[in-house]
Amino acid sequence: MSDVMNKGAAADSWMVGDVTLASRFLLGTAGYPSPQVLADAIAASGAQIVTVGLKRQLAAAGDNSFVEIIRAAMATHGARLLPNTAGCTTAREAVQLAHMARELYDTPWIKLEVVGDEYTLQPDPVELVEAARQLARDGFTVFPYCTDDLVTCKRLLDAGCPLLMPWGAPIGSGQGLVNPFALRLLRERLPDVPLIIDAGIGAPSHAAQAMEMGYDAVLLNSAVSQASDPVRMAEAFRQAIEAGRTAYRAGVMAKQDFAVATTPVTGNPFLIN
Repeated sequence: MSDVMNKGAAADSWMVGDVTLASRFLLGTAGYPSPQVLADAIAASGAQIVTVGLKRQLAAAGDNSFVEIIRAAMATHGARLLPNTAGCTTAREAVQLAHMARELYDTPWIKLEVVGDEYTLQPDPVELVEAARQLARDGFTVFPYCTDDLVTCKRLLDAGCPLLMPWGAPIGSGQGLVNPFALRLLRERLPDVPLIIDAGIGAPSHAAQAMEMGYDAVLLNSAVSQASDPVRMAEAFRQAIEAGRTAYRAGVMAKQDFAVATTPVTGNPFLIN
């Protein structure tokens, strides 16, 4: 990477609390074909935030090898661990799991998930806001996984969340951004709030689309872990996210409902001898 590109990346950093981040790619760690592929994918992604499900660790009966693999991969580029409350269905359960995560991983960061529907894995807005409010009071930095509903998002901000993580589509579906209107509305109405697309991303083009809309970052897992070549796919997503962000900063042209001549001609036609 050239000095000019390095300076550009530094100038375009973003923040979570008092932590400055250069990468806008957040990567999940579930479902990879091997520990080595996971480690290589993390390195290829350039991600500075890596998520891990606490329930998965508890099911491993004290085996910390999985987390140690992640920590070793993250150490090379200063990434941070973001534990999540995946699998929780009530605020009480999510709060308890978050406190366990803080003790186990020594971080106040928590990705808050409180699922209200088993089929779509859609967040429960009532339980989610309740859990967010309690965790914010307890000193956590809450990353809430939510839908694209503007009112719910406002309630989460009022509860003390410093950012929002609306879904693009149901978790693991790979459908991309199924409701661009709602996502654009969130970006327009909450211009100063860090917004991260979380869930439903299936292809690098989906991630680029989110970044072109002005979203601050993208979190995904299955699109990389389930790819035929996860490491190469992680690199593809990194490039797409960077390209989408650059396009947003450059200013994407407005869409038109009619043709607009690239070289307009008015008055007398050109005469070529």
